[in-house]
Amino acid sequence: MAAFTHTLASLLVLFTLTSAQPRGDYSVPSEHCVPNDSFGSYCPTTCGVENYLHTYNSGVQRDLNHMDQLLQEISNLTRGAQDKVVYLKDSQTQAQKSSPDLYIQKSSNMLDDVLRFERSILTQEEQIYDLQATLAANEKRLTDLKQLSLQLEQKCKLPCKDSVTIQPITGKDCQEIANKGGKVSGLYYVQPAKAPTPFLVYCEIDGSGRGWTVLQRRRDGSVNFNRNWIPYKEGFGYLSPDDSTEFWLGNEKIHLLSVQSAIPYVLRIEMVDWDGMKKYADYAVFKVGPEADQYRLTYAYYFGGDAGDAFDGFAFGDDVSDKAHTSHNGLQFSTPDRDNDRYSGNCAKQDGSGWWMNQCHAAHMNGKYYRGGTYTQKDVGEHGFDNGIIWATWHNRWYSLKQTTMKIIPLNRVQAGGQLGLDIGKGDFPTR
Repeated sequence: MAAFTHTLASLLVLFTLTSAQPRGDYSVPSEHCVPNDSFGSYCPTTCGVENYLHTYNSGVQRDLNHMDQLLQEISNLTRGAQDKVVYLKDSQTQAQKSSPDLYIQKSSNMLDDVLRFERSILTQEEQIYDLQATLAANEKRLTDLKQLSLQLEQKCKLPCKDSVTIQPITGKDCQEIANKGGKVSGLYYVQPAKAPTPFLVYCEIDGSGRGWTVLQRRRDGSVNFNRNWIPYKEGFGYLSPDDSTEFWLGNEKIHLLSVQSAIPYVLRIEMVDWDGMKKYADYAVFKVGPEADQYRLTYAYYFGGDAGDAFDGFAFGDDVSDKAHTSHNGLQFSTPDRDNDRYSGNCAKQDGSGWWMNQCHAAHMNGKYYRGGTYTQKDVGEHGFDNGIIWATWHNRWYSLKQTTMKIIPLNRVQAGGQLGLDIGKGDFPTR
């Protein structure tokens, strides 16, 4: 290394000399000399070069010694790294000789891991694509919802208006409205003789000029008839001009309608079963008493129809007194929270609806709506009693009807058996 250093020093001296002038052993005109700040303004003589070397030799020597030290350290590190590589190669060879299967197994396991990770990455990429598709779909739905929101917002800015058509003719009942010229079925205001204010009803007006005032409608089970006294008193459900909704007009309104005229009313109960068959039953001189008498039901006699007289009771066969215990004429109205029946328990609470209960019923138009008609004791809940929409003289107690209608008309507009009654004019009806 020392020889290499001295050689490097000699090369540096020669490089310096040749940088100063081509030859240093004789003098030449200054214009042929390349000036150098190290030698002043003039080309150096041999003595000048000697002085230069004497001046800078110690600094150069220190630098060379430092370089020599660094090279020695690099050489040591290189030798150590070579020894380490040789050791690792020997260790690898020895390990492969001692247990080659272990390394093969490790390599195989590593390959399995790589393949598993690859499959996992592909699966996650597919999941990412699915999530991106879902995100795009959600963004589209969000855009659609924003557009719908804007449309609704614009619609909400429009002034409110009643879109339900209410016919302009009024009267004390629907027959009087028909007598005054009402020709289409729909919503009308009526005001019975003792009613403090008019109220809305659905009038069913046929081509013969008969005007039925509808008291109750069951269509599809959309309205819950398991209500207490106040809702049954005031009415519940929905009146619609197209007669597509369910409702109970209200016991107070039914009372005011049924007692107002010198001409008594006929109550018609229309029924439809789940096979589409239709039947009805008529009751003459139908009335509902005031709330002070718990809205008591009375009628004079069964007026006819093909559904049978279930209001008169039915002999189910459970007891010899079944018929007397299931008749309805003269009974007060009961609800789950107001028991007015003749049973030791609460028929309305057990059956979950309001009705004119005895012990308990053979007819029940406000019963629970069972889709398909047939139901069993397992379907009725904790009490186990028949609680469907029942008309026992047509179907048995474990068959619930699909649709029902209760409506009234003056007695002189129908004959026994449902035929048309006398064609009288509006002047034949007493005024308020």
